[in-house]
Amino acid sequence: MQRISDSTVHRLSKYFRTLIYMQGKGIKTVSSKNLAHHNGVTAAQVRKDLSCFGAFGRRGLGYNVVDLRSNIGKIMGLDRAWKVALCGVGNIGRALLDYDQFRSQGFQITVAFDKDPAKIGKTIHGVSVRNEIDLERDVKAEKVDIAVVAVPARAAQSIVDRLVVGGVKAILNFAPINIKVPPGVYIRHENMAIEIETLSFALTNPDLVQSE
Repeated sequence: MQRISDSTVHRLSKYFRTLIYMQGKGIKTVSSKNLAHHNGVTAAQVRKDLSCFGAFGRRGLGYNVVDLRSNIGKIMGLDRAWKVALCGVGNIGRALLDYDQFRSQGFQITVAFDKDPAKIGKTIHGVSVRNEIDLERDVKAEKVDIAVVAVPARAAQSIVDRLVVGGVKAILNFAPINIKVPPGVYIRHENMAIEIETLSFALTNPDLVQSE
């Protein structure tokens, strides 16, 4: 099976959210042109992205919104629940615990970890905060699928190494540092400093960037 690029996966995620919106509006069918319009791409790009996973819709009739949403959800792994561990209950960590969209999409933060004695043992938004010293043991016992790392940069690599020992295969890193992981472990970096610097570049060099 062909490899799927990150950009394709990102577009699928956008299509999925558009379809949720359309379903909520009572829209029954959508054309590739209309789906493309809502996501700033071409109809050809929509058809190409979907064709990576099989045949959807019928020529001249478009796509059934409910069916396409369901199919993309299965492709994205959103038809099941995922157990998520949060490492670091600082400002970012607390915001993530309060982020309803995680839960609505099936990403359930089941356990959180911190090294601050003032936080250990507390329950925040229904999630118990455990001692970071037990990280490897507890993520293995909880059968965690995905971990979110929201600790200071100096501690991030060590935390990720311990998560890997605990059997975690997918990690979302909010620490402002590149993390190394072994083969078979997937990691995404969410660096807000880089994102805002990208915006400042666009404002400084408007002729060199393409707006979405």
